[in-house]
Amino acid sequence: MNVKLRGGSRHYRTVAFDDRRNQVLLIEQRLLPHEFKIIGTKNFRETARAITDMIVRGAGAIGTTAAFGLAQGARAFRGTDPDKFERHVEKVFEVLKEARPTAVDPVNAMLEVRRKMADGKSVAEQQQIALHAAQEFADEDVAHCRDIGRHGAKLIRNDTRILTHCNAGWLAFVDYGTATAPMYAAQEKGRRFHVFCDETRPRAQGASLTAWELAQQGISHQVIADNAAGHLMQRGEIDLVIVGSDRTLGRTGGVANKIGTYTKAVLAHRHKIPFYVAIPLSTLDWNLKSGRDIPIEERAEEEVLGAWGTTKRGKREYVRMANPTSGARNPGFDVTPAELITGIITPLGIFKPKELWKNRKRLGGSR
Repeated sequence: MNVKLRGGSRHYRTVAFDDRRNQVLLIEQRLLPHEFKIIGTKNFRETARAITDMIVRGAGAIGTTAAFGLAQGARAFRGTDPDKFERHVEKVFEVLKEARPTAVDPVNAMLEVRRKMADGKSVAEQQQIALHAAQEFADEDVAHCRDIGRHGAKLIRNDTRILTHCNAGWLAFVDYGTATAPMYAAQEKGRRFHVFCDETRPRAQGASLTAWELAQQGISHQVIADNAAGHLMQRGEIDLVIVGSDRTLGRTGGVANKIGTYTKAVLAHRHKIPFYVAIPLSTLDWNLKSGRDIPIEERAEEEVLGAWGTTKRGKREYVRMANPTSGARNPGFDVTPAELITGIITPLGIFKPKELWKNRKRLGGSR
């Protein structure tokens, strides 16, 4: 997407790679919306920390970051011994895999890179293939998001009022996003609509990131408190909900997404409002049989007990809001069952959650 900076506009991808320096290039999302900055991670461990610390976040973006991180780690290996190289790549894989355990995109992305690396006949050839495969994954993520927008745009008519949760926009992917892709496509068609951005506590990705994206794009929107969605639904002020996903179970249609998504799905079901989930194919998990089997990341309690912000002087500071002696629980995700989901918007079209399994060959589940 295009970013307005210093009176001009320039196109950026959320994740890119500096071949010469062997660095993964990332938008430092913790600084948004107050500061736009690109950083380069110098090695695969630094790349993994960038995922864990949420310098980069969102299913497709961390998937692409992990793919580039695997290539980065592979290219840093010095030597020609194939067995030592394989052990090194396995170590890199495990470090990146553990960076954010709930999301399946990083694992799927790295497995795809490793599958293609296997065709290399030497260490040098595998290193070259790794970077090429990671770039292919990034380009595929962009194409998938563009296709999601094309299929999802038909859900948005003039004067539609949309609720979205967290950030499943271009900042969460390489470009376009998933939940936002239908909005951008509808805007291109000249349709007028309004978006309510859940603030999405505790990290406020809706208030800081989604709202920033929509403002950059010139889309009508307002930030709402997480607890305001039910009130607006009850008053008939929301027509449609579109969210993203960090892991969607191909066997059941259940969806793991940012904490609070399940609550919005229950509210939408109660008020008979269509609830859609937008995903690239890399978010599909064809192995797990139950949402209860999805590992739910427990993050630091400080995220709940306080908040980061920017002072009038532009300094980023953390402020504690909660009682000084209280602790907190901070699950990062929840699971929405298939019966609460109207449809899954994919690059190949919109499917009912229960239709995913019978269409698994089309959706890449046979790989």
